[in-house]
Amino acid sequence: MKRALKILIWPLLLMSTSFVHPFYVSLIEIRHNEAEATAEISVRIFTDDLEQVLRKRTNTTIDLVNPKNKAAVEAELSKYIRQKIQLNIDGKPCQLEYLGYEVQKESVWSYWEVSQVKSMKSLQAECNLLYDFVNLQTNIFHVKKGEKEWSRKLDYPETRLLFSF
Repeated sequence: MKRALKILIWPLLLMSTSFVHPFYVSLIEIRHNEAEATAEISVRIFTDDLEQVLRKRTNTTIDLVNPKNKAAVEAELSKYIRQKIQLNIDGKPCQLEYLGYEVQKESVWSYWEVSQVKSMKSLQAECNLLYDFVNLQTNIFHVKKGEKEWSRKLDYPETRLLFSF
């Protein structure tokens, strides 16, 4: 009887550990705010994935939920995302201004802004966010301009998207 239980339970345990993190997805939301002449950007990443990639890059302990030195953690987070996401609006490279981050359940939302965006006729995104972590990564872009929304995704190893409005 014990042997039969072991035979039945062992495969279940193996299967359950393989589903600890079944997918690797990040979300990048970009909204053109015409009234403020800005592009507002939100980036959502699973906390454990982001912590692991930042630890690997810095060779230090990174805790986004309870950081010992929040300024140092924010510096590493903003440096990483700036290196992994580049935007061109209407053919002009954008400087992403880091506004901050917050942890919501199992993910981290970081917030960014690009100033002096009076119009947005096209948006080119170059993104390899978390590609240095896992080759199963997918980055989903949601872009909102006025009342319209567009969505596209980048699966590893794809890195470029172009939106025309």
